[in-house]
Amino acid sequence: MMNRFDRIVATLLLLRSGRSVSATDLAARFEISPRTVYRDIDTLSSLGVPVSVEEGRDGGFRLLDGFFLPPLMFSREEAISLLLGLALLHNLRAKPFPTELETAQQKLLAAVPEPLQDILARADRIMGFESLPDDVFHPEPTSGQPALTPAATALIGKIGRLFLEAILEQRLVRLQYRSPYRAGHETCTAEPLGMFWDRDRWYLVGKLIDEEPALRLWRADRVAALKPDRPIEASSADFDIQTLLGRRWLKSAMERWMEETPVKIRLSPAQAERLRQDWYYRHARFELLAGDQILMTYGEDNRDLVLDLLRWLGPGAELIEPKAWRPIIRAELEQMLASYR
Repeated sequence: MMNRFDRIVATLLLLRSGRSVSATDLAARFEISPRTVYRDIDTLSSLGVPVSVEEGRDGGFRLLDGFFLPPLMFSREEAISLLLGLALLHNLRAKPFPTELETAQQKLLAAVPEPLQDILARADRIMGFESLPDDVFHPEPTSGQPALTPAATALIGKIGRLFLEAILEQRLVRLQYRSPYRAGHETCTAEPLGMFWDRDRWYLVGKLIDEEPALRLWRADRVAALKPDRPIEASSADFDIQTLLGRRWLKSAMERWMEETPVKIRLSPAQAERLRQDWYYRHARFELLAGDQILMTYGEDNRDLVLDLLRWLGPGAELIEPKAWRPIIRAELEQMLASYR
């Protein structure tokens, strides 16, 4: 929750937009009571801010015409660049600081000349950021979980916010995690190190306390609960989130999956090169065999996904392991052949 000073400034910026804002809207936005809203408005009035009250069903608070709020010290180009960044953040499904995002945009709008303010205030109607399409070969395991609702999305944003605040405040976190690959919830205490956004999801990065110092990743939409814990005694100051980007975070996970549920497919060089361009399969292991053939090894326990990949690759791709799946793809190919006789 925002402190009182920041909340009053945020209220002033909202009123500066020129539209009427009700006490109910302000209370919901800042998670405070209507009584506190009226106290904040009284504070603004005592500071000389001319706030008028409009009665009626569509009434609310509004700034009187002519009130001037000094702009922040940004150059025109700096303000526009930051507003473009904020427009991108608005497109995120789960925002760690949704209220602060809006007040930051209001502050930046105050820093640009009047002719640009109206245009940039409509940034979401001028610029679009397409969401990533569904991935046919890597569908999300649902395990009966419902699709994300607006309430669930807001909760994910809150999880991201608490995790980020713990990083800034140098505190451990206590979290409960549910995975579609395991039964039940995992409860652990971790040192938060960083977070990144990939394929429309937040990933939290940290180290478990009193265990091996290997990095762990938690997907924010699978965190059932998270709360700050005790201060960190010795932080991992050498951590750099850049070492995980480019989806290098997937490499260590793929190595583990190869050991648990190995899948081996013999490929032509052209097929191997095609899969090396994929965000997921590029982290598989590719070995050169005799006759310029390539053996790809990766981890997957879902037989249907493996068979879908083989159908997509077509002639030249042969499933080597698991051997128990070979008769299934053979029977399918025989059925297909029968259709063309």
